[in-house]
Amino acid sequence: MIDPFGRSITYLRVSVTDRCDLRCAYCMAEDMTFLPKAEILSLEELDRLCAAFIRLGTTKIRITGGEPLVRRDVMTLFASLGARLGGALDELTVTTNGTQLARHAEALAAAGVKRINVSMDTLDPAKFAAITRWGKLDKTLDGIFAAKAAGLAIKINAVALKGFNEDEYDRMLAWCGEHGFDLCLIETMPMGEIDADRTDQYLPLSLVRARLRKAWTLEDTDYATGGPARYYNVAETGRRIGFITPMTHNFCESCNRVRLTCTGTLYMCLGQDDAADFRPLLRAGVSDDAIDAAIHAAIARKPKGHDFIIDRRHGAPAVARHMSVTGG
Repeated sequence: MIDPFGRSITYLRVSVTDRCDLRCAYCMAEDMTFLPKAEILSLEELDRLCAAFIRLGTTKIRITGGEPLVRRDVMTLFASLGARLGGALDELTVTTNGTQLARHAEALAAAGVKRINVSMDTLDPAKFAAITRWGKLDKTLDGIFAAKAAGLAIKINAVALKGFNEDEYDRMLAWCGEHGFDLCLIETMPMGEIDADRTDQYLPLSLVRARLRKAWTLEDTDYATGGPARYYNVAETGRRIGFITPMTHNFCESCNRVRLTCTGTLYMCLGQDDAADFRPLLRAGVSDDAIDAAIHAAIARKPKGHDFIIDRRHGAPAVARHMSVTGG
């Protein structure tokens, strides 16, 4: 699959649910209205679409949400996709908030998942409860260490939030080094109404990186995971730190990703509204050839890049849908 700008599209992010057991303040409103069950693709429908993408050249699939591990029977999808590893599919990964990892880590490893991303913005229990609105840090930590015990490589994702966790990055970097984890910092993105003004949350990672360099040796590396993060080796810990900068540095020139929502909507760009709806095709029972043709038609509309600009007069998001709907 080659888009209009010559980029090979090999990475599919799949949201299996819009639901989450936390309500992170930068991600969604506290009183979210979730989608009715009838609009959500079955796991079998999601598996069929994933199979089509693999058939057309996708080599990496990341399962996301919402919180993917709250979806009932989701491990059957992991098992089915994992069975394709070693063939056309090179990697199957997951992004999770960690709350369900204690009971699913071993099954994920058995399905062929080698590494996971865990979203955790702070090591302070009180701050954790505040940012997630009701989460318990110990539950996420228990999940992280269960995943480590199961042999999964772990990367901690933390959204950089001005005035909230910007005094914690040294501590988090040291903690990740102690336990053998990588750390990735992410700029907050203007997606969906969240009962707050994101201009108050935004913290440029160029500033964070300069601050970190006062205490840590960040060495250039060509390490990459197929995603948008720019990585550095941390000489003092032997681990890595990544920076995802959709606001201060547009990384679209190397974009190899598309995103499939739990309703069967394919977004060719995280920061644009153009999309292709596969649910009617699936439920009409069309052939695999028709699905493949629809995927090619969608990839042919992939834009050159996002336009993450916050209207600073009104605090309006760049796109109306929440990150939990799009799947990260």
